[in-house]
Amino acid sequence: MATDLVGNERDRGAGRSSPWDGEFARYFELRAHSLRSTAFLLCGDWHHAEDITQAALLKLYLAWPRLARHDALDAYARKIVLRTFLAERRRPWRRKEYLTDLPPEAAGAEPGGTEQRMLVLHALSAVPPKQRAVLVLRYWNDLSVEETAEALGCSTGNVKSQSARGLVTLRQRLGPHFSEILSNAAEGR
Repeated sequence: MATDLVGNERDRGAGRSSPWDGEFARYFELRAHSLRSTAFLLCGDWHHAEDITQAALLKLYLAWPRLARHDALDAYARKIVLRTFLAERRRPWRRKEYLTDLPPEAAGAEPGGTEQRMLVLHALSAVPPKQRAVLVLRYWNDLSVEETAEALGCSTGNVKSQSARGLVTLRQRLGPHFSEILSNAAEGR
């Protein structure tokens, strides 16, 4: 993906590469997987997460020469992924369901593993996009309330309320016995 992104830009520049190509390629190698994981947690689909990540990295590449603070790249890149996800959720064509001739993937049967992870991911997909974004940034990316508010461009109070509402939705989707299942699985290891 990085070579395509950089390579296409190079082709347009009559064989010349930009001075920041190497810097961007190094950043891409270090952070693309993390950004893709964040996108997956936001959308719940690896293919869609890849699309979101590619769009976000393209935006980052185009903004690269104008970036003054390379020490804050991770936060900026996360914000681009988040905004790309939220922008796509607003588009009506993304809301359509598509029928396929293949059955849905079945969850694994190992206790405490894939099955529970799939349950949580399925429940997370039921959380509204902005609440999901708060949950992913706070609990997956381990950002503070203030950092999450900065990434989303909102107040800390908004982050707290969206987080609380998102957790309530998750708990409702997972059911009252999910915490018991988790603790039993942890004890059985």
